[in-house]
Amino acid sequence: MAEHQDGQSPAAWTAVGIVLLAASLIALAVLIKSWPVAIVGIVLVVVGGAAGKLMAMAGLGVTKPNGPSAGTGVR
Repeated sequence: MAEHQDGQSPAAWTAVGIVLLAASLIALAVLIKSWPVAIVGIVLVVVGGAAGKLMAMAGLGVTKPNGPSAGTGVR
């Protein structure tokens, strides 16, 4: 199991943190019936995805394994 690095990188954690905050704001917006808060949450979803992608492109993400047998073999 040690060879699996599914999302254990600063890029993934940053993206998940921002999107989690955005989801919380959107849920709060539904409860208090506030469109401005909902719009901020929606914008943060896009920002979170972009931040994760940009950080991964900058080298802070998990590298993809080489070869066709990575993760598809039977033990």
